[in-house]
Amino acid sequence: MMKNRQLLSGLLLILAFVSLQKLCYCDDQTVLYESFDEPFEGRWIVSKNGDYEGVWKHAKSEGHDDYGLLVSEKARKYGIVKELDEPLNLKDGTVVLQYEVRFQEGLECGGAYLKYLRPQEAGWTAEGFNSESPYSIMFGPDKCGATNKVHFILKHKNPKSAEYVEHHLKFPPSVPHDKLSHVYTAILKPDNEVRILVDGEEKKKANLLSGEDFEPALIPDKTIPDPEDKKPEDWDERAKIPDPSAVKPDDWDEDAPMEIEDEEAEKPEGWLDDEPEEVDDPEATKPEDWDDEEDGMWEAPKIDNPKCETAPGCGEWKRPMKKNPAYKGKWSAPLIDNPAYKGIWKPRDIPNPDYFELDRPDYEPIAAIGIEIWTMQDGILFDNMLIAKDEKVAETYRQTTWKPKFDAEKEKQKAEEEAAGSADGLKSYQKVVFDLLNKVADISFLSAYKSKITELIEKAEEQPNLTIGVLVSIVVVFFSLFIKLIFGGKKAAATVEKKKPEVGESSKSEDEAEKKEETAAPRKRQPRRDN
Repeated sequence: MMKNRQLLSGLLLILAFVSLQKLCYCDDQTVLYESFDEPFEGRWIVSKNGDYEGVWKHAKSEGHDDYGLLVSEKARKYGIVKELDEPLNLKDGTVVLQYEVRFQEGLECGGAYLKYLRPQEAGWTAEGFNSESPYSIMFGPDKCGATNKVHFILKHKNPKSAEYVEHHLKFPPSVPHDKLSHVYTAILKPDNEVRILVDGEEKKKANLLSGEDFEPALIPDKTIPDPEDKKPEDWDERAKIPDPSAVKPDDWDEDAPMEIEDEEAEKPEGWLDDEPEEVDDPEATKPEDWDDEEDGMWEAPKIDNPKCETAPGCGEWKRPMKKNPAYKGKWSAPLIDNPAYKGIWKPRDIPNPDYFELDRPDYEPIAAIGIEIWTMQDGILFDNMLIAKDEKVAETYRQTTWKPKFDAEKEKQKAEEEAAGSADGLKSYQKVVFDLLNKVADISFLSAYKSKITELIEKAEEQPNLTIGVLVSIVVVFFSLFIKLIFGGKKAAATVEKKKPEVGESSKSEDEAEKKEETAAPRKRQPRRDN
């Protein structure tokens, strides 16, 4: 029994040691770690440049006891720097850049990226830190307008021109749009691979020396178009040309009209030549406040001539137009292959005088972390900044500092959404339904019913408790329309379109409406041809 206990104790000790090793931050692999548990004053230097008026604060993340570096004001520029104990050479093995950021008020327009600065010998000071301060790498989220990406920019010295050029990662991942804490990781490998992780999940893998992954490419093309090469004057780029031997046929009439009158058409029997299509509304009366001197001579509004409703047509009858069989349009010669065609001209290639080869990027060392941003949002909280030489160290920090915090925020968000869902479930359901019905009401063949549908939707939006009843009414409207489409006839349409009188309307107006609805449906008359 004693031996078993000793064996069990030994196993537990080994497990504890292994677990401790896994959770170990491995200080020899950690270049810099900033948790912001303590106030940042004295360790970080705020830029005294006049353009950077934003106030940094040491503040807790919303809902946590965990502190971070807070952007406290809107519409400001911010600048702050933290120097490393000694510059880090990026050419020696793996380098991991990682930090957390939370947009507590959301992010509509602004950046939350970090700049990994070159040594101050490159020409900058902490108190004078600004957008021109030279950096080696810029990394992190940026969102404004059409821009929505997690930047990765390598600023690299061209060995031929000695100029520093920004090389941007193509197709970078997008920025999470919620208000939760997120952790961003960039891993630089000795084989020129760079990996971008968001919340520990790989979102992008690229090769630093590939022109397909970076714009512009670190290594320029071996050849370039000769800037002094000019296209010869006799160079013909036309693949096809009109056939010079083609002749217009003798019977080709270019002046023949596209349409002609249909001579076989006859005026329908019963056509009312002397009746206009519209007449004055006999029920219209001149308004009492109408002033002929100020408003002009009053004229009754026009209505469709009721005599035309039962006739095939009214007014002057003209023969309809039909397609002219003799119409051919303007003649043009058919196209043939151009015997002088030489293809699309382009300048010849010459060796690129700026070409160079690289086995690895010629990284500049990192001597400091800088935050230099402009943002329209406040509430941006930076936390747990890490520079390490081992991916496992970064993973350990993600699991121990970010993951518990993110999970707590996620659970809180879920609980809030469920609480809001129980109260606003009907409201969100209504919005979906109403948006759909508004789109349906805009369909052209429903134009006669749009006002009725819109009126019902507006009533439901004003009184959400009536939603079910209103939806039933709309279903009745659609069902009536369905009956009309299947069985035809205008009486069905008239029944659906008929509007119930409002309180106070006279029975006379109702009788007149019914009388008008019972009028026989007229035969479709032939449309009149315009002059």
